[in-house]
Amino acid sequence: MVKLQELLGYTNGLLNIDRFKDYCPNGLQVEGREDVIKIVSGVTASQQLIEAAIDEQADVLLVHHGYFWRGEDQSITGIKRKRIQALLADNVSLIAYHLPLDAHADLGNNACLAKMLELEFTNTLQGDAELVMQGHLSTPLTATEFAGRMAQVFKREPLHIAGHQRKIKNVAWCSGGAQSYFEHAIAAGVDAYITGEVSEQNYHLAKEYGVDFFAAGHHATERYGVRALGEHLSSHFGLSHKFIDSDNPV
Repeated sequence: MVKLQELLGYTNGLLNIDRFKDYCPNGLQVEGREDVIKIVSGVTASQQLIEAAIDEQADVLLVHHGYFWRGEDQSITGIKRKRIQALLADNVSLIAYHLPLDAHADLGNNACLAKMLELEFTNTLQGDAELVMQGHLSTPLTATEFAGRMAQVFKREPLHIAGHQRKIKNVAWCSGGAQSYFEHAIAAGVDAYITGEVSEQNYHLAKEYGVDFFAAGHHATERYGVRALGEHLSSHFGLSHKFIDSDNPV
């Protein structure tokens, strides 16, 4: 067992949340009971995940996508009211980490993708694209072989836009909705870029610059960081932890 505030202090420091200008608050978003014995983790604090956490008798729901996003209506109405009401009624804390969880060098979404796709990390890109990791495959793969590896890892076929016919060695990647960083990856001289989502212009950029583009799913590419963080907290504090993957094809 650990006190909620001790858990928060440790995790906020571990992820260095003050370093990030994010689109939402990182850390505690809804306060529940003081003592924490069990954590349930998942990607998005949907009604489905909240109800699953309550069924599991969780003290904390740990997510990557929480609430109170910049630019959204701040009124506690509609589905937001229903979700928060369920958390408060069962005294479950909601803790969310967005960009700090993408970026963490060991537990982050992008670090987890490197391990799972067998990518050897070399550096992060600079400037506005600092969340993007760059590295290489120890053995170059054809696009078909690399897409097959992704399908095994993510349990879904990635969307592949072919930009060339050579084997893939140098790769850049960023989980979630990071398709706008594609030109930064191109400028870094990679053979392929992996992210979660795709936009119309990515097709033309891939074809005209000769760089492969893979969109493997926003949810699918962001399963792993929050699970790794939950497992780490479980081990560090001696807590019970369960990761729940609410299926999402997007």
